[in-house]
Amino acid sequence: MQSDNNNPVFSQIYRVYYEDTDAGGVIYHSNYLKFMERVRTEWLRSFGYSQHELAKEDLLFVVHSASLRYVAPGRLDDELLVTATIKEVRRASFIFFQQVYRKLENGDNVLLCEGDIRLTLIDKVLFKSKPLPAGFVDKFLN
Repeated sequence: MQSDNNNPVFSQIYRVYYEDTDAGGVIYHSNYLKFMERVRTEWLRSFGYSQHELAKEDLLFVVHSASLRYVAPGRLDDELLVTATIKEVRRASFIFFQQVYRKLENGDNVLLCEGDIRLTLIDKVLFKSKPLPAGFVDKFLN
């Protein structure tokens, strides 16, 4: 799968559990961020990096900002397809475009939520942004 900007789209499937929903059985709005976080973590892992190993090198990716658009409700027991693709790269940050879909048995997907998430690389000790390491970005875009 490719995004509109020709960067690869990474995706994972998740199930909606009771803990993900509100009293009406609908995914609680902030829980979309959890699903998006999980897919970004697995995306990073697919390149051989783990959050734990990066932290040992005093590097952390933190969410700088998030802008979400809610389109349709996700519900208890839905199977979700969650995607992430790099939209923009800056000196010390990535902007991901992410989408959450409900998977249907007929193979169609219904868009539930989408948004841009900016991650900034920071020094774990100083809590200040630092440039992405040389070659780091090339590995993700090729």
